[in-house]
Amino acid sequence: MSPPPSALSASPPPAHKKELTSGQHSPLFSQLLPWTQFPAEITGRTVWERRDYVEHPEKWVHVWTPEQVAEIEAATEAYVASGRPLVEITRESFPLPTVRILLERTREDLVDGKGFALFKGLPVEEWGVERSAVAYMGLGTYVGHFLSQNAHGHVLGHVKDLFEDSSAIDRVRIYRTNARQYFHSDDSDVVGLLCLSRALSGGESDIASSHRVYNVLRRRHPAVLETLSQPIWHFDRKGEVSRGQAPYLRAAVFYCYRGRVISKWDPYFVRSVTRFVEQGLVPPLTPAQEEAMKVLEETCVEESLHMVLDVGDLQWVSNNHVFHARTAYTDHPPPAKRRHLLRLWLSTPESEGGWELPFWDSAKEKRGGIQVDEMPEVAPLDAE
Repeated sequence: MSPPPSALSASPPPAHKKELTSGQHSPLFSQLLPWTQFPAEITGRTVWERRDYVEHPEKWVHVWTPEQVAEIEAATEAYVASGRPLVEITRESFPLPTVRILLERTREDLVDGKGFALFKGLPVEEWGVERSAVAYMGLGTYVGHFLSQNAHGHVLGHVKDLFEDSSAIDRVRIYRTNARQYFHSDDSDVVGLLCLSRALSGGESDIASSHRVYNVLRRRHPAVLETLSQPIWHFDRKGEVSRGQAPYLRAAVFYCYRGRVISKWDPYFVRSVTRFVEQGLVPPLTPAQEEAMKVLEETCVEESLHMVLDVGDLQWVSNNHVFHARTAYTDHPPPAKRRHLLRLWLSTPESEGGWELPFWDSAKEKRGGIQVDEMPEVAPLDAE
């Protein structure tokens, strides 16, 4: 007999000693290379243009075969029957004898290649939320390690309009609204989205190679790129802070570290530090920073690849060398289902081939994410 849904969403028992997410951090300033040592151009697989893929979906879209769906479903049913919490899913407890080969290739491409992939055709409407969540998190174990996405320890996130005020950017996370999300990156190595239901209109995805954007800025707007490379940017933590930590971070947008250019950015978190500016704790944005934000967004739009997530689609995106965005959306009126995506933030640590990052937790298994004090991991089956 399958356990009730609540058994899967429960927090782990006290004996479960899994490492927690390490949390948000400012960079190691002493180890950052100065602008004068940044590359004149980035080359390699991480640099791509829209034209490389817009007419060639076979290069980045995979449609699950019936055999692959059956393998995923068998692993899902076995895990549900085990009664174990969602947060305890591992590769060993979610065996995928053939699908794992595809996922391991995808992981390598996310880390060192183009940095994105789209998988189509999971029968999420047939499975329902519980089994879809099990399947999704099971697949995620082959890509990385689950990270907490908010102050509540949610390792399974829900991208859904909760009717919060999108203009209150110092308190509200935009993914909990239907507002536009400008080009940004999340606090993880990889972000995944599984579409359970679509909006009436909008809510579509755009991605851009941050390395391609870097090259364009270097050629057209070198002063802008220099501004983006300086650790002069303050990012709000919106109250998701552990004891003794500052309520904001100082960082850069582009880093050159260990021979790689790494990008970390979210304009909403930069705009929302206004209250700290008013308190004299943070300097206001300079005209050069305002111009850099404008040019960066415009360049990302110009270089972006557009995609629409259908029900059952699973999107993976790197946060280290890809920016992503979302259009605003309008939901179906009741009683129809509202737009609902499941989200994973995943760490790909150095010990497993991940990039070295300019942060103190770079070598940790569960680096990044949002960890508040000792909040344990949970995987709720709906938005909270």
